[in-house]
Amino acid sequence: MDLFALIGIGVAVAVVLLILLIGFILFRAWYQVPKADEAIVIVGKKARDSTEGEANKMTVISGRGAFVNKLTQRSDKVSLRSRQIKFEPTAQTINGVTIDLTGVALVKIGSTPDQVRRAAERFASQDEAIVIFTTEQLEGALRGVVAKLTVEQVMQDRQKLSDEIAEGISGDLLAQGLVLDSFAIQGITDKNNYISALGAKEVQRVKREADVAEIDALREVKKRQLAADEANLIEQTALDKNSAAAKSEVGRANAQAEQAENLARAEAEQGVLLQEANNTQARLDAEVKKVADADKYKQQTSADADKYRQQSATDAETYKRQKSAEADRKVAQERADAEAYAVNAQAKAREASASAEAAAVRVQAEAEATAVRLKAEAEAESVRLRGNAAAEAIAAEAEALRANQDAILAREVIGQLPQLMAEFAKGYEKVGSITLVGGDTAATHLAREQSSSLTATFDSVRAATGLDLGAIIQGQAVGRGIAEGAASSNASAPATGSSSSEGAPAASAQ
Repeated sequence: MDLFALIGIGVAVAVVLLILLIGFILFRAWYQVPKADEAIVIVGKKARDSTEGEANKMTVISGRGAFVNKLTQRSDKVSLRSRQIKFEPTAQTINGVTIDLTGVALVKIGSTPDQVRRAAERFASQDEAIVIFTTEQLEGALRGVVAKLTVEQVMQDRQKLSDEIAEGISGDLLAQGLVLDSFAIQGITDKNNYISALGAKEVQRVKREADVAEIDALREVKKRQLAADEANLIEQTALDKNSAAAKSEVGRANAQAEQAENLARAEAEQGVLLQEANNTQARLDAEVKKVADADKYKQQTSADADKYRQQSATDAETYKRQKSAEADRKVAQERADAEAYAVNAQAKAREASASAEAAAVRVQAEAEATAVRLKAEAEAESVRLRGNAAAEAIAAEAEALRANQDAILAREVIGQLPQLMAEFAKGYEKVGSITLVGGDTAATHLAREQSSSLTATFDSVRAATGLDLGAIIQGQAVGRGIAEGAASSNASAPATGSSSSEGAPAASAQ
């Protein structure tokens, strides 16, 4: 019992599973879902048309699934993909020119149920018929439009031609459930080279325009080149002006350096002149010392002292004249240098004025100012040198007087000696007669008295002034003897020798 029950249950379960399997297979076979670019057309299933409001024998399924009873209904899948159609028709234009056209179009079955039904009624079992039908419609419309246009119009406005063709066949295609997505004419040719002739004419025109454009471009380039050259010339002019200004500054710096060099040279020459003056002073001191030594050892006469004084004065005057002449010559030289510098500066200024007139004027003004200042400095230096020469001459004369004061004093005393002796002799003029007691004669006694009185007088003078009149008189006598001997020896010497000996003091004084 239990076994049969189990067998019955198993059979029941198997039957149920079989029924379910058969049901699943039937469901899988009868339930259809179209792809995204497809639509399912079911025939035998009644459906109400949304536009006409009446029953329709075809049902269009798109974007969802539906059951199709294979026993009472039939289903077909219609592709909604776009189809590319190429065509190459031959057409004749309004002016009788036969042309060959090449075009391409994209056509698809419309997405609405009515468009799908129309297309299914005509092209469901023959999909290639869509291409043939559309090609014929496009070629016919294209020939009709081209027949109204010239070749030039067809060539010039292809987009307008395409729009007219698309607009002309859209109604016919919609009646067949088709939609024209796009249409374009790719090429236009002819076998008689009419288009080539038009192109040649256009090519010539374009070439002419290209030549004109090239000439205009070259002219523009030349114009820009001239403008660039002009700008470069302006910049070069500015550079030349700046260079001239820089040269002017350099010239001014050189002038200042030259001025400083001239000033240093003048100072050096002044130092040389001062050293020469010192040397001259030393020589004068040596000469004076020689004279003093001669007076000290030889006690020369007043005539020699006068001669030396005159010689010293002459030498001092000569030195003074030489100094004055040198100062005048230096002033003249500096003035000539200043004038030459001014002329040179003016020449440089005139040369620089060709490129920088303003800078040249400034340099000329500075050069003139420098020349005036140099001239003023030279004149001031001349005045100073004259003053220094006069002062040095006076100092030399004073030094000579100081060094020879003993000789000069001795000369003055000797000059007063005759008057002194005259006064001394007046004391003996009143003596009428002399009576002597002894062996001496009157003359001898008188001479001894006079000698004693004269000796006492000389002692008084030596005590008062420090001058030994006896020694001076003795030295004068010795000097006179030496002078007479020298004069006799000079008289026997050649004239050239005497000239050179006379010029020696002057040379040494110089």
